[in-house]
Amino acid sequence: MPDNRERLVSLLRPGSAPAGKNEGFLDLLGEIPQAGPPTGLAQRLMRTSAVPMIYEHYWRPALGRIAKGLNGPSMDDEVRIAVEALGLRPGKVALDVACGTGRFTRAFGEAVGPDGLSIGLDGSVSMLEKALVAPNPPSVTYLRADAVDLPLADSTVDAVCCFAALHMFANPDAALDSFARVLKPGGAVVMLTSARHGDQPMRLADTVLGRLSGQRMFDRGEIAMKLFRRGFDHVEEQYSGVTQIVTGELPVNIRP
Repeated sequence: MPDNRERLVSLLRPGSAPAGKNEGFLDLLGEIPQAGPPTGLAQRLMRTSAVPMIYEHYWRPALGRIAKGLNGPSMDDEVRIAVEALGLRPGKVALDVACGTGRFTRAFGEAVGPDGLSIGLDGSVSMLEKALVAPNPPSVTYLRADAVDLPLADSTVDAVCCFAALHMFANPDAALDSFARVLKPGGAVVMLTSARHGDQPMRLADTVLGRLSGQRMFDRGEIAMKLFRRGFDHVEEQYSGVTQIVTGELPVNIRP
């Protein structure tokens, strides 16, 4: 089995070279503190040293429960939903965009086995350093890079996951373009992102809270339509509170 870093480098676009030295992950950003323009408070907190320490066990579950409501899926449920929606099997290549401390990345690594590859991509050094502390399956590797303009070559991965991040990107449409571009024909995507209520005054409240925190509030059905426009089919949506999980697949013989 080849070294995971070598396997990862082989999937990069030509000209993508490491910009910084780090023994634990491949760093394409180097001294750049953030890829792309800042979007607000929520995004800035992800780059601190404090939030990564509590992110996986306290921060993300607590905020997720508030956003999803009492009947929404738990963190364990989210992981299970993502693995099932992506159809991960041994030998597959999975990309976890905005992987944070690597909870989904590790689960994907278990699913694809030693012959597969699970890539955790994030722009935060502190998040990736925390991800490396946990026991990672041998198929896992980490990449510090732009989550919107993905550095991977076209049609290189079988699955793309992006949970709790799309609404914090300055250009979510460009991110969706990247997701479609790097997926192989027949590949799958799964995302958890915001979903604004349809009725006032809840809709207005969602919008205000989103602007205060720097998070975009998508309309219900908006992300599904964006996937359809990029050539995805079998698009499904699941709503909980002000969140949505959206899945889709690229046709086997058609590129968007």
